[in-house]
Amino acid sequence: MNAKPQQTPPRVPPLTRLTVAETALRLLNEGGLDKLTLRAIAQELDVKAPALYWHFKNKQELIDEMATEMFRRMATSPEESGPGGPATPWQERMLTANRGLRQALLAYRDGARVFTGSRFTGTEHAEQSEVYLRALLAHGFELPQAVRAMATAFSYTLGFVIEEQGVHPVPGERREGYDVAERGERLADYPLTAAAGTHLFHEYDEHFEEGLLIVIEGIAARYGIH
Repeated sequence: MNAKPQQTPPRVPPLTRLTVAETALRLLNEGGLDKLTLRAIAQELDVKAPALYWHFKNKQELIDEMATEMFRRMATSPEESGPGGPATPWQERMLTANRGLRQALLAYRDGARVFTGSRFTGTEHAEQSEVYLRALLAHGFELPQAVRAMATAFSYTLGFVIEEQGVHPVPGERREGYDVAERGERLADYPLTAAAGTHLFHEYDEHFEEGLLIVIEGIAARYGIH
């Protein structure tokens, strides 16, 4: 009787910082940042939890790597139109960069929270930042002005998405307690505040664009660079 051929076991990818971060990003959408644990990641990778400590001393180091991988994906995304040529107006460059950042953050549950306070572990962000800052200087900004302008727009986008994902953790999902009609009834004694709910918790695309234009026009007015 012929022996059955032995089946080749499935290939397990080597355990690296990248494979751990990629696995963590996949699990992030299932339960969010608070429920993301090294134990859950290790189970997904079919390893013991202590094996992860060879690559990350703690959860914050892992989050730093996750943020870095998110940035890498954003920088290479075909939807990202890039920084533009030397003649691209700085306002358009800033609009494009922050629209791309928002979309990248919205691709993950708690994506903005992962970015907040994280330290990038690679240098890809420095390459993009160098191009960005050089372009702003070419349009008349001094370096301190360019840094503040870039950081202010970035902070606006990051803060906006944190609030947006507080209501919509992922597209199509709305957290309980953010029903605008119920809110209006509860705040009936404060009619302006009640009416503001429609503008605060709906139409996020329009709200983001309007706010970003306010930031950019404010930068132009502050530094007199139009």
